[in-house]
Amino acid sequence: MTLAAHLPSGPHSLLKIIGAASALGAPHPGTAAAPDALRAGGLRERLAGLGIAVEWLETLKPLATPPQDADMATRLAANAEFARRLADHVAALDPSVFPLVVGGDHAIAVGTWRGLARRAGGAPGLIWIDAHLDSHTADTTHSGNIHGMPLAALLGEGDARLAGIPGPRLDPARTCIIGARAWEPEEHRRIERLGVRIFDMSEVRERGLAAVFCDALTIARRGSGKEGGFGVSIDLDALDPQSLPAVSCPEADGIDPQALADLLLTLRGCGDFIGMEIVEYRPDLDLRGECARWVAEFAGAALGPGSYPLREKERRYGAANYAPLPAVFHRGEGVWLWDVEGRRYLDMMSAYSAVSFGHANPRLVRALTDQAQRLALTSRAFSSDRLPVLFERLWATFGYERALPVNTGLEAVETALKAARKWGHKVKGIAPDQAEIIACDNNFHGRSIAIIGLSSNAHYRDGFGPFPPGLKRIPYGDAHALEAAITPQTAAFLVEPIQGEGGIVVPPPGYLRRCAEICARHDVLLIADEVQTGLGRTGRLLACDHEGVRPDGVILGKALGGGLLPVSAFLADRKVMDVFHPGDHGSTFGGNPLGAAVAIEVLALLAETRIWERADRLGERFRARLRAARLPGVIEVRGRGLLIGVVFDPAISAARVAEHLLARGVATRDTNGNVIRLAPPLIVGEAELELTVDILSAVLAQPARTAEAMH
Repeated sequence: MTLAAHLPSGPHSLLKIIGAASALGAPHPGTAAAPDALRAGGLRERLAGLGIAVEWLETLKPLATPPQDADMATRLAANAEFARRLADHVAALDPSVFPLVVGGDHAIAVGTWRGLARRAGGAPGLIWIDAHLDSHTADTTHSGNIHGMPLAALLGEGDARLAGIPGPRLDPARTCIIGARAWEPEEHRRIERLGVRIFDMSEVRERGLAAVFCDALTIARRGSGKEGGFGVSIDLDALDPQSLPAVSCPEADGIDPQALADLLLTLRGCGDFIGMEIVEYRPDLDLRGECARWVAEFAGAALGPGSYPLREKERRYGAANYAPLPAVFHRGEGVWLWDVEGRRYLDMMSAYSAVSFGHANPRLVRALTDQAQRLALTSRAFSSDRLPVLFERLWATFGYERALPVNTGLEAVETALKAARKWGHKVKGIAPDQAEIIACDNNFHGRSIAIIGLSSNAHYRDGFGPFPPGLKRIPYGDAHALEAAITPQTAAFLVEPIQGEGGIVVPPPGYLRRCAEICARHDVLLIADEVQTGLGRTGRLLACDHEGVRPDGVILGKALGGGLLPVSAFLADRKVMDVFHPGDHGSTFGGNPLGAAVAIEVLALLAETRIWERADRLGERFRARLRAARLPGVIEVRGRGLLIGVVFDPAISAARVAEHLLARGVATRDTNGNVIRLAPPLIVGEAELELTVDILSAVLAQPARTAEAMH
């Protein structure tokens, strides 16, 4: 299938990269190698992986390179020749193409933007992101380096060989500089005289990069519908050299690269964004490739597809087994998420409790990357050096003699069901094929055929029968119902200590303890599904710990993978787990070294931080604050720790409330029809919880005409 057969990705749907391999204007030849290094380092492949239709069009090189000690006239002539050729190539691009020029020293900018101006039929607005003003002329330069002259030349000042390259001059009223912090008085006076707006680093620090970038966009886009659009030129020395040292002229205290990448996301929806340039990369100083990664990050942030085309691709090519809310997330850090247009959201769902230690937790990411570079997968046909350590840590943390690792929570539940049935047949003595499993109404243990056979949700079951025999349900929270349902064929009772998908339902006090007594008396296994509730979520290491109950088996998942990988496990003592023999059960990826390494670090963080104590303390305050707010339409606030359900009057649709929360920057979902789940990463702060209460209050206090839309 050709690229043309794919759905368009947005305003910048066909990207072509032009390398400008010139260091003619710089004091060091290192930047000339930048385009080839970026190409070899996979810049095109990284961008293509984001869904961008991208081609590396060409790499231009100087026809001749004067010696470093050549006179100014000779060097200006060489720079002008190269810039003119670059301008001709850019101007000749098809109108459907978006050019990304990668350099090279910043002197190439004269060619980039004169060529784009010719192609657009008018000078574009320009956001110049640079530590320097680059507005010297041959008469004012202190260093003699021509890469300090391109902005002056683009504005029509300086040596005619540069300033006279064909194409419209930049309009100073539509040109601005972000991040400047090093200049000589002569060039600053020139910029002020011409009327170019400078957002220097002192202003960036005072107002914040987001506010400055917003103002810069306003300047560059003035009249852009008829004046040739706007572009962005990034000199990498604008960034803080602690993060990007591989540049020609580093200057201390620059822009945070991640903050810039987040803001560049806003360009994805700008149809008048017509060109981008990234310059002054020195691969000879980038021994680990970190700066090359940032080049790809900046280009991908600005030029990747937006929400609409991505959602349309998902709708067209994906199965319709989910109905996601209208946000497309691009990045997460701590308790925050960013969508592909750069909007920030407070994560109050944490991927159904999987992201307990926050997005991109540095220790977990380090464990992942270290192991990925060493060994990711062998299958269980062989042993690895990671899985035995995980087994030992699981035993040390939870006290169970055996663990069986799998990938998803569903697999762990299936593992527990298989263990319970075989235990029932081989140990308890239940006749072959007669073992029964009891679960509860309103449960959610997954969506395999066997598991939905235990479900009381008609939607989950519709069209998927017949279901395996031997599956029974009883009312949740009713210990008498459990005792009445047990027969000599009952092998196990599978229960959630708190029902998550069922609406954050907490059972009556003493329920689990009573169930444990009943199961022990009737020789029935008590198996706790702690996939969503375990690992500190409810204010205890396990939710069963609230009642001092030690089940015969525990199912773990979600948070065990640190929000990075699917890692789950079934834990039990030998009397249960030893029913398995080689070949009885397995998974190619279950217990893989990569997942094991991450899970080991998760358990280490749990032991070091005892984060469940924080969840208990913050959760109690959060529930009290929600109740004290007397939110209109709310009939109950329930839960434990940081697993909280806000229950609405049936007249209000919790799904609509979730949509309104998303529109105001809080990401969560409804559950069980009329309940909003509030389950942030366990590292959340009180300020974020207070913000959630305020935003929920604002949503529910909307005028009646808006509230009606929530019905």
